[in-house]
Amino acid sequence: RCGQGSPGIAHMWHMPGHIYSKLKRYHDSAWQQEASARVDHAHMMRDRVLPDQIHNFAHNNEWLTRNLNHLGRANDAVSLARNMIELPRHPKNNTLAKPGKPSEYGKRGSARYGRMRLIDTLLRYEMWDEIISSSLTVYLEPTTIPEEQAKRLAAVGTAHYALGQAEKGAGVLAKLDELKERLEDMKLEAETKAGEDALAAEKNDKETKKAKADATKPFEGRIKTVNQYRAELLACQAALDDDADEFKKQIAKAGKLSREHKSQLYLKVGNKEEAEKLASQSARTGGQVQPLANYVDILWRSGKEKEAVEQFKKLRNISAHIDIERAVFQRLAPVAKKLDLPKDWRVKFQPADDIGDRPSLDTLGPFRWSPSPATQWELTDGQGKQHTLADYTGRPVIFIFYLGKGCAHCIEQLGTFAPKTDLFRQAGIDLIAISTDDVDGLRETVQQNKTGTPFPFPLVSDASLKVFKQYRVYDDFEQQPLHGTFLIDRQGLVRWQDISYEPFTEAEFLLRESKRLLAQDPPQVTQR
Repeated sequence: RCGQGSPGIAHMWHMPGHIYSKLKRYHDSAWQQEASARVDHAHMMRDRVLPDQIHNFAHNNEWLTRNLNHLGRANDAVSLARNMIELPRHPKNNTLAKPGKPSEYGKRGSARYGRMRLIDTLLRYEMWDEIISSSLTVYLEPTTIPEEQAKRLAAVGTAHYALGQAEKGAGVLAKLDELKERLEDMKLEAETKAGEDALAAEKNDKETKKAKADATKPFEGRIKTVNQYRAELLACQAALDDDADEFKKQIAKAGKLSREHKSQLYLKVGNKEEAEKLASQSARTGGQVQPLANYVDILWRSGKEKEAVEQFKKLRNISAHIDIERAVFQRLAPVAKKLDLPKDWRVKFQPADDIGDRPSLDTLGPFRWSPSPATQWELTDGQGKQHTLADYTGRPVIFIFYLGKGCAHCIEQLGTFAPKTDLFRQAGIDLIAISTDDVDGLRETVQQNKTGTPFPFPLVSDASLKVFKQYRVYDDFEQQPLHGTFLIDRQGLVRWQDISYEPFTEAEFLLRESKRLLAQDPPQVTQR
């Protein structure tokens, strides 16, 4: 009754999931994690908080995706992973690449976790066409992080080889080779720079050698990762070519490849013994349907029908939630037929009898986060002209809440966005700044633009702070207005925001993120 005792605290619903997962009760663990997510969604939408501003939100959802995988709910796992990728991103808490260092990973927020779990799920359930189509969308778009790009290319290449598209697979392999060369060039550049810095600092030979080694060490692991993904594709290519010697050589290097996938490749090249060994090892995890289904398949196609039937019966006991249309389960049709079972051989779900009274999940919050509607307002600029939110109906707009002419950082923020105004407009996005100043104060703000010209977007007065408070750009405890930046979409929904004690000045990031968010439909409020 951890969650029931504190129903408004998402983490209290999340924590029992740890116990259930240890017990391999993945359905109960997934229920707890979904409850946690729903409570978070309700809180975020009620209090206007962006998803990754909440501690543990991204981890809870990625773990939920893993448990959905264990249950065979591949479609739900893909849907959740894609939703995580769609969520708003912020340089402080949710980016795939590290801000300012595009070749390195950022924090483990929804963007990174979502992409990670999407690739995992699509590969695990052999959703080859979906991998290829997703690679042409925002869900698996190219990235500036070499090892992440290698993972993406390996997934796409694997899909092509699995579909018998050897030429396309070879094309992806060539891109991996280019990526490896790029990392080796980066390693050489780091070594050269370290040597030059050591020389400038008058380091001795021993110190210089150490500096070079320290600079190149991170690249060794990154290059190893790319080589492991290359080996995967080379193993797939060898299996397709029926080249047993090359396959044996490459599969030994494919350290990132799952046991299930390895077992399928070993079976393809005729090594039934190794295929069965790997499949058996992965099936020992217990309670997870995909490894067990793979083991049944390997046994059956290796001619061990009795053993396959025995394992199939174990699988059927935990089959209530599987997406039976997936290839890993469809291959088991001959086993089901052998047992005179229907095509849909899943059993009916029976809930555990020791879980107590659980509330309906719908009472805790929506299944997905959805952006909140922007509050209407009407404010006046320095020339006495009225501006309203309704003026922007049908087109996106960015609000910049600033603390008036006396705030030097605010003027700096406006000065940062001003030169980018045309770029925002080219993207179909208007800008407007909302000030704590009265109308007379706005005229003085105009004079503070460092270019000596008026700011290229309207400045309006909210001296009463009514709109600041409506948008929660206000510290209730200190009784002080804050800085705020908001993206409102064509439907009047708040798609992105930053509220802080300091102004948001990363205009280029916001331009990119605005384009990304506006190119996709906002997540819908859904129950299930």
